[in-house]
Amino acid sequence: MASTIDIDTLIKIVSNGGKVTTGIDIYNNNGTLLLDKAFVVTSTKTLQMIKENGIKKVPLSADGKSGIWNAEGLKFSTGPKSPVTDPIQTDQSYIPPISPGVTLNGLGKRLYEIEENRKLAQENYKVAKQCIKKALTDIKNNGGQFDHAEVSDHVSRLAGFLTIMDNPFSYLTREILSYDDYLYNHSINVCAIGTAIMNKFNTVFSTVISGHLNSSENEVYDPFNKSSGIPKITYRHFQKDELQSISLGFFLHDIGKVMVPDAILNKPDKLTDEEFDTVKKHSHELGLSILEKNKLNNPFIINIVTHHHSALYLGEANCYPSGRLPEEIPLYAKICKLADMYDAMTSKRSYKEAFNQINVVTEIFRTYARKDALLQYILQSFIKSIGIYPPGSIVFLRNGQMGYVLESKGPLVIPFTNADGNRLSTTPAPLDIGAPDCDDAFKIDNRRSIKNPLEVYDLLPPYLRSGPSKTEKAQAMSA
Repeated sequence: MASTIDIDTLIKIVSNGGKVTTGIDIYNNNGTLLLDKAFVVTSTKTLQMIKENGIKKVPLSADGKSGIWNAEGLKFSTGPKSPVTDPIQTDQSYIPPISPGVTLNGLGKRLYEIEENRKLAQENYKVAKQCIKKALTDIKNNGGQFDHAEVSDHVSRLAGFLTIMDNPFSYLTREILSYDDYLYNHSINVCAIGTAIMNKFNTVFSTVISGHLNSSENEVYDPFNKSSGIPKITYRHFQKDELQSISLGFFLHDIGKVMVPDAILNKPDKLTDEEFDTVKKHSHELGLSILEKNKLNNPFIINIVTHHHSALYLGEANCYPSGRLPEEIPLYAKICKLADMYDAMTSKRSYKEAFNQINVVTEIFRTYARKDALLQYILQSFIKSIGIYPPGSIVFLRNGQMGYVLESKGPLVIPFTNADGNRLSTTPAPLDIGAPDCDDAFKIDNRRSIKNPLEVYDLLPPYLRSGPSKTEKAQAMSA
């Protein structure tokens, strides 16, 4: 018979260095997987996400596959005096290596948490992909009608998951070999990227306004000046329900494209002027029409669908629809545009290969920097959310090796070639480039040209790939 433990008690244990594995998959009321039964929880963020979903008691299996351990690797008793009633009682059984009880250093713990969160994200993204696929199919088959309440529920859960995650970009569905299902993956990725940027902007900008309101000397808080301190937060630019509506708008931003002929969307050559005019209708005509048919009159969603290709500064080329000045475009629609651009440029399309994420971040920054004050805050939030070295980027190290960026924080890099550019035959240890003791030879060499993901895909070890290699795919297509 399974036992349970109070979620707050478990959060306290893990925050003090403890670990837990439940032996039971944990789902929310809507069937979304929140925690895999085999994962070892070492981060309170995972538990906070479970708590946010209304789960107050965490089940523990009685088949020996569950357990709770303290920071020293000692297992809490699961008998009558279990953590439910007495979280101090322990037995002296140490946990098997890298199963729940191994003592992880800081780097090892980060790697384990990344893998833990990756699987959770993949499960949630899988559900979200099924949701958007069903919605777009219904739109095509039902004259524009779809179950927007169901979509809203899925996006609300996805946004909650993304908000808790430190860096959702490690878990995005990168399309570097195939553009199959691009529109579905793109909807999820823009939602993930946009939600993270939106949350970052809301925190930073609210802090700025709070600093102004609370300053007795009328000195405005400067987010770029570390010595200015952190003022008391008394103002929130966007509230929780508004942020949820904005995330839903990000998810639905390209909804009008389902009404654009596939022959145009997937055309490998340059579009004619007439074809480009058809594509442009996906936002302010087709997308808006679908929202009207479904009585979706939420202004956040309408503005995002309509204006996610609008100009962010005067004179910006290839923007539509016209008729509004950049300062009249809502800031969340501007954030959607940046998220849309980033994901489109770093994904494979019918007419181009995926670009390296580092180059994309640099190009977006150079395009929009110093255009106006509010856009500068949005751009700052974009850079802080994605990172200078986004996950999935390919970098050169100063010793000549190539590395794969696993996490932008640090960044955390896994070398996958030797100095001569040949694939490593052994599994290397990951490098925390930002660590004070990191050797200069393993720092990133910014003087060397950055590789696109597809160029080095066959050199990547299997655990860094998301699908068949370029050679394997070519062989399969010619068979």
